[in-house]
Amino acid sequence: MMTNNRCRLYLITPSHIDVGQFSEDLKAALDGGDVGCLQLRLKDSEDDSVLRAAEQLAPICHQYEVPLLINDRPDLAKASDADGVHIGQKDANYEEARSALGPDRIIGVTCHNSRHLAITAAESGADYVAFGAFFETRTKAPETRATTEILEWVSEVLLVPSVAIGGITPTNCSPLVRAGANFLAVVSAVWDHKDGPKTGVAEFNEAIAQALEIRNSGDSR
Repeated sequence: MMTNNRCRLYLITPSHIDVGQFSEDLKAALDGGDVGCLQLRLKDSEDDSVLRAAEQLAPICHQYEVPLLINDRPDLAKASDADGVHIGQKDANYEEARSALGPDRIIGVTCHNSRHLAITAAESGADYVAFGAFFETRTKAPETRATTEILEWVSEVLLVPSVAIGGITPTNCSPLVRAGANFLAVVSAVWDHKDGPKTGVAEFNEAIAQALEIRNSGDSR
């Protein structure tokens, strides 16, 4: 999953879901095209609710060969046998997460807009580094704003893949892809798409392909 030579979608669940309905939405999304990852991000939910959701969503993810990550909680990632965890700067640190999950699970780290945090995470062994917010977003109040410059820097200096997050849509993602982002983390642009999540994923894949074509042609548009 964590490759740094292409750009893929990184889906994040809404903060509150009806697991039965969301399971159908997830199947539709994964039928829409390439997806590199699903992060289960259920804020303010009881641990049991997160574990039950992971239990129901994991088989769908694995049917499509999409890793399932748990947000914030290495302990729940371990308990649910998820494929990994995404941790923020205020959550468990990388060493604690790796100790809990072992050497083979995916661990991604939020780095806001900081090169220092990215270097620290990469040197520790993180599987990806995430930056944002790049655009205005309704999902959460962003602590920082990031620019394409940090994505260019990561692609030139670090071996670890980068994830861009924050208000990303098919119409504004091209500069991020062309700057070298390896994953585009999205929430509402897929799950709230007026024509459904399948169309949302399809539109992102088309936009990514067009941006990569521009990047590979050397066109600076």
